[in-house]
Amino acid sequence: MKKLISIVTPCYNEEDNVKDCYEAVRVVFENSLQDYDYEHIFCDNASNDTTLNILRELAKKDRKVKVIANSRNYGPFRSTFNGLMNSSGDAVLVLLAADLQDPPEMLKDFITKWEEGYQIVYGIRKEREENWIMSSVRKAFYRVVNRFADFHIPLDAGEFQLIDKVVIEALRRFEDYYPYIRGMIASCGFRSAGIEYVWKARKKGFSKNRIYHLIDQGLNGIISFSNVPLRISMLLGFVLSGLSILYAFIQFLINLIFFRLLAPPGIATLIVAVFFFAGVQLFFIGLLGEYIGAIHSQVRKRPLVVEKERINFKE
Repeated sequence: MKKLISIVTPCYNEEDNVKDCYEAVRVVFENSLQDYDYEHIFCDNASNDTTLNILRELAKKDRKVKVIANSRNYGPFRSTFNGLMNSSGDAVLVLLAADLQDPPEMLKDFITKWEEGYQIVYGIRKEREENWIMSSVRKAFYRVVNRFADFHIPLDAGEFQLIDKVVIEALRRFEDYYPYIRGMIASCGFRSAGIEYVWKARKKGFSKNRIYHLIDQGLNGIISFSNVPLRISMLLGFVLSGLSILYAFIQFLINLIFFRLLAPPGIATLIVAVFFFAGVQLFFIGLLGEYIGAIHSQVRKRPLVVEKERINFKE
């Protein structure tokens, strides 16, 4: 019996790309991976163009195509994670972008490594076909996240990775409303290997990720697996309080020597008090943030996504 490979593709207004993505995956399996079966799961985030209609037509002609249509746009990470949880493959390609910036041809190399015993095979974006500013920002972000995290997150690696079904079972234990998938996979452990590739420029359409979305995703990546930002605020509070005490001592000496000729009486005291209590407040806000962050992570139980339609899934 052939092993089953699942491919998950989130999409939002990708009418120019979904058919090309489907064909690219089909060609890879027909030409290079004939010994494997596959399912291609498209997760549509309430596209307002013809994306969903195209997916319906593809699913009607090919039972390997499965479609999850969400009731609204939940973003690529939530939609992808929901797709992962509904996959049934022996191995799963976590995220294949509909715009084919991550080359489907890499699947053959991923599966070769997987058959060697690696439960996680991730793509390393050695080169990026984009402007140097965005490329530099992304590289810096990956290093900041890895530095802050309590475990190693592969540098320059996204969600373009093949994971074994044992990793999928481990991910089922997570209950995160906003999953940072690459971090969650890395936190599971397991044997892993990386393969370098070139991240290609988009050929059709335009990216739906705006600067706001990228910043939101970046902040989520930093805070999901690290308490360092909270502790930095605590440290800043300590430092600011210490500086305010030092300033108070210096101001005392100045007033003592110059007999309060530099400022009206009470101004120095007011400045010291403002800086001191600002530092104390930052300290306690950081301390409360530690507890609130832990409680918030436990109690948020909103659904990951709300689906309005499924196609080619068993009941």
